[in-house]
Order: sequence, then C-alpha cells, then structure tokens
Amino acid sequence: MANLVTLTKDNFKKTIEENNFVIVDFWAPWCEPCVNFTPVFEAAAKKNKDIVFGMVDIEKDPEIGEIGAPALDEIIKWARDYDLSTVHDYYKREDNNQLN
Repeated sequence: MANLVTLTKDNFKKTIEENNFVIVDFWAPWCEPCVNFTPVFEAAAKKNKDIVFGMVDIEKDPEIGEIGAPALDEIIKWARDYDLSTVHDYYKREDNNQLN
C-alpha cells in the first residue's frame, strides 16, 4: 500500500483497521485552507513512509465527511489564525539542501 491514499467509503474502515498509524485529512475542493494544506500533507507523507496519510474528499464521500466535519471547522479556524509561510519556507530550504 502506498502511504498517501485517497480514502473513500469503500476503503476507509479497512485502511484504519489494517494500519498502525493513519493520519486523515478531511478536505473539500471549496475549502481554500484545506486545498492550501494539501502540499504540506503530501510532503509529510513523502518524508514519513512508515505512516499512512489518507485524504477524504467530503464532497465525494459525505458519509465519511461527517466524521471529519468538526475537524474541518477546526482546521479552518487554525489556518486563519496561523501564518504557514514558515512551514513553506522550511520545506523549500529543505528541498534545496539549505538547512544547517
């Protein structure tokens, strides 16, 4: 199994049950903070191959989205309160071997 997966109603339960550590990103195409977070989530997956990173599009799978709806509200609040530019800068420096 790849460690970055699209979670749907068909594979959500199995993915959660069959892996020791799964981080789930509940997102929607209309949610700008969610869409902006996607590259960060993908970069984390790329750097942490031992963890499964799953993405749930709540528009395509609203049944699963009900689980993540409260989390989505918190992500939106968090994204509005914090400047993520330092995270983006860190990854750029890391990709260019400019750390330390």
